[in-house]
Amino acid sequence: MKASLAHPIPLQILIIEDNRALAANIFDYLEACGHIPDAAPDGNSGLSLATQNRYDAIILDWMLPRMDGMTVLRKLRQEHGCITPIVMLTAKDQLEGKLLGFESGADDYLVKPVALPELEIRLRVMVNRAQSRASTGRVLRVRDLTYNLDSFEVARGPRAITLSRTLRNVLELLMRESPRTIRRDRLERLIWGENVPDGDLLRSTMHLLRRAVDKPGEDRLLHTITGAGYRLGGSSE
Repeated sequence: MKASLAHPIPLQILIIEDNRALAANIFDYLEACGHIPDAAPDGNSGLSLATQNRYDAIILDWMLPRMDGMTVLRKLRQEHGCITPIVMLTAKDQLEGKLLGFESGADDYLVKPVALPELEIRLRVMVNRAQSRASTGRVLRVRDLTYNLDSFEVARGPRAITLSRTLRNVLELLMRESPRTIRRDRLERLIWGENVPDGDLLRSTMHLLRRAVDKPGEDRLLHTITGAGYRLGGSSE
């Protein structure tokens, strides 16, 4: 099946689905779209991954072994305060089930069999909507660092910062996710897509961004998290 156009910023997506064939199809399709999928075969492991890792969106099956999808949903929303967008999958097209899912905190609802292009589009729409609510207007802020998404102006306090388009894209992702750590593979896909070059060019790219963002005498904002990736804001490790 032909994948849709990749999202400008690859999404990290958790698939909680016990049907191995369906989970594999969704995983492969999302990966072909440029996203970074992860998968869990039951409710317990899905809840564990969802609470231990950071995802942009979650695909949650209703009928799961060890813990059903509705229980997973309620625990994520009520016990863990998870605000990650969640789309629920079910084999039943019943209004009562949809209403129950929405009342429990689901953001969207799809009935099996799932059309993969529609699923991918719905995921992007959910994430874009969530990011729009999270951002203040069209200006991203992390401490005294600002990025105007309309004018492309970047500044650290009164100091203007000039960045290439690639570095602005990286900075946007880091600012939206601050203070979470962004994995290296996600940054590499953002910069180079599927054609990641040999060598450690990511380190050189992040070095250029750090030189622009963190000047001598300023508090350090961009941190390298050894063995994981990069973080804007927060403390270093």
